[in-house]
Amino acid sequence: MQVTPLAIPDVMLIEPKVFGDARGFFFESFNQRAFNEATGTNHQFVQDNHSRSAKGVLRGLHYQIQQPQGKLVRVVSGSVFDVAVDLRRSSPTFGRWVGEVLSAENQRQLWVPPGFGHGFLVLSDEAEFLYKTTDYYAPAHERCLAWNDPEIGIQWPVAGIVPALSAKDAAGLNIGQAELFP
Repeated sequence: MQVTPLAIPDVMLIEPKVFGDARGFFFESFNQRAFNEATGTNHQFVQDNHSRSAKGVLRGLHYQIQQPQGKLVRVVSGSVFDVAVDLRRSSPTFGRWVGEVLSAENQRQLWVPPGFGHGFLVLSDEAEFLYKTTDYYAPAHERCLAWNDPEIGIQWPVAGIVPALSAKDAAGLNIGQAELFP
């Protein structure tokens, strides 16, 4: 696997080694020891999630203020624009964001550490999104940052698209109003 730190170095793009021929392909989508060695982290994953969404659905920006979750995300069908926002006030990259296109075709994964808001926009007709988390879902601690907060300025590829949001995501707070990490 090849691991590339992004503009926020704690967020990493992971590209698995893919073995393919005329019959198809094979790759190891996750190996705990290899992940820890390649990323220099020691996170253990406790939950796997799978979502399916239609084109234009925007999910996020989600985080848990207690029981914060690190997420290893990938797409197995379709494509998404995936975003991580640093919500750690003590971080030199606080309030900054990074985004990558993840697709079934490119087979890339993104490591989003605890302390980040996370979201994605579906670019294809539909997308199936898988992610591993380092802590369990805790609805009482879940928070939502506004996807379009001008202070963060995420450049979503939404030209000609009105993002489809859940009620929770439509009510997300701007970074100046949100409960954040120390």
